Order: sequence, then structure tokens, then C-alpha cells
Amino acid sequence: MREHGGNLDQAVQRFGGRVEDWIDLSTGINRQPYPVGDIEPRYWTALPSRSDLEALHDAAWQAYVTEAPILAFAGAQAAIQLLPRLAPRARARVLAPTYNEYAGALSAAGWEVTEVSTLDALAGADLAVVVNPNNPDGRRHDKAALLALLPQVGRLVIDESFADAVPELSLAAEAGRPGLLILRSFGKFYGLAGLRLGFVLGAEGDIAALSAMAGPWPVSGAAIAVGRSALRDCEWAKATARRLEGDCLRLDAAVTSQGWRLVGGTSLFRLYDAGDAIAAQENLALGRIWSRVFSQRPGWIRLGLPGDEGEWSRLTEALSR
Repeated sequence: MREHGGNLDQAVQRFGGRVEDWIDLSTGINRQPYPVGDIEPRYWTALPSRSDLEALHDAAWQAYVTEAPILAFAGAQAAIQLLPRLAPRARARVLAPTYNEYAGALSAAGWEVTEVSTLDALAGADLAVVVNPNNPDGRRHDKAALLALLPQVGRLVIDESFADAVPELSLAAEAGRPGLLILRSFGKFYGLAGLRLGFVLGAEGDIAALSAMAGPWPVSGAAIAVGRSALRDCEWAKATARRLEGDCLRLDAAVTSQGWRLVGGTSLFRLYDAGDAIAAQENLALGRIWSRVFSQRPGWIRLGLPGDEGEWSRLTEALSR
């Protein structure tokens, strides 16, 4: 398995305790999740109906402000696994460093994959991938610059998994253009990653092809029920975006005592250069707080945002050691 956050079992194995004892800040998952509430029993006991799925898609169209064809998946990762099958194997270019599953999935499917460092270097690819805002450094890309790539590549995939709090970055409204695919993650911003829900927006032909590959029940009944409710709750989304903005500033201020330098981040995680990231991770682990480090970048440490005030207090205490 490639390096990822959320590997809390490794933290327990190395430093002890129970999973329940730990605050997992190694991911970019909102730790104040959307309140699920009660789920009708039928969503557990019956196969999802076509009308249920259409209702979920309607909610996603509203939330993402688009009229483009859309398809729900069991998380954005499920869609990433199918992307290599949309076209014959050829040349793929991925704007890096970024989420490592794109290069991995394409390479495993026989594509020739090159990681590049600039948008211009994506030109000429049969499939180009950009994460916007980027994971893990938070780089943002202008919408016009991304659209200018379309005539220069065979297919352009824009991963907007961390765009919920910054909707002005989204190209969802343009997703009906031929060759453009937009991926959205539900679980990160709404704090319900275990629900496994995501979406792909794109031209009619691409969405039809992905739908055929995904099969008749691409998401669970529970995901439909919760996702539909959450995506329609505009007030919760606006309030959460405001809170996350303030929490980013709070976290940046909290680590200044460590001498860490802010590299970048999004509204759901921050990336710092700690000098010795392993030592910083181990220090936080003494307080049962788990973080993300990167084997190829020995100074980088990524922290998600704490949830309630108890979590903030524990983080402050761990940083003060």
C-alpha cells in the first residue's frame, strides 16, 4: 500500500494505546463531521433504487453549482481506479508532488506515467492530472490556466477533493466540456470518510462509460441518504467553511513555537517544514496525536485540524513539550 494518512494502526503498533486514545490528524478529514441523524431502515435493507441515486445526483448538482453529467462513486478513489480504462494505454502526466494514487493506478494499468512540476509540462499528454487545491502542499491553479490545457491534452482530470470550502476554484460548471473530468470527494469536508462517497462530473460519453464500468449500484443506500441530506444543507457548509478558515490560522499560530515553517495547505490540513519531521511526529505521538510525514521529504509534516476544544488543548500541550 502506498503512503497515506489515516494509518492509525501503525501509530498504535509503534507507540501503544488504543485507537480510541488517539487524535488522528494525519488526514485531511474534518473532525467536526456533518450530523448524520437517523437513517430510514429501507436504506439499509433494500438495494438503492434509480430514483434514490437520481435524488443524490440532484443534491450534488445543487451543491457543486453545475448542470454537467454526474456519477456517484464509493469515494473518489473508486473513480481513480477506473480512469485508466477510459482510453487505450498511452502517455499520462501528473502534476506532482500530489496524491500518489493517480500515478500508481495508471502505472499498474500499463500507462506510461511521468510526474511533472508545471502546468505547461502537462501539454501533449493523453491523460493529464491536476489536484486543485493540491494535496499535500495546497497549491492552487487559476481556472483559466486549467481550461487552456484542454486543447493540449487528450483528457484532463481535475481532482477537487479539497475544494468544498473554496468553491471559487471549482471547474464543476465547465465539466460538460469534452475531455474534462472533475472529481469531488464527499467524505473530507463533511467529515464522513467512512461513508465512502464521491462524484465524477464530465462529458456525457465519459460519464456513461464510467457508469457502465461501475455497475448498477455504485454507492450504498446509507451513502445516498446521508449524502443527499448533507449536500442540500447549504447553511452547514457555509458555517463550516468559515470555521475551518479560522482554525487554519489558529493551527498556524500554534506551531510557531516549534519554529516550523508553513509550506502550504488547504482549509482541512496544513503542511509544515519541521526540519526533522520524524522527530516532530514522535513528539506528538507521545501525546497520542498522529500526523503525516513523507519519506521523500524528510522535513515535511502535515497536520489536519483538531475538532473540539479538548483536541486543541491536547495538541497545544503536546507542542509545548
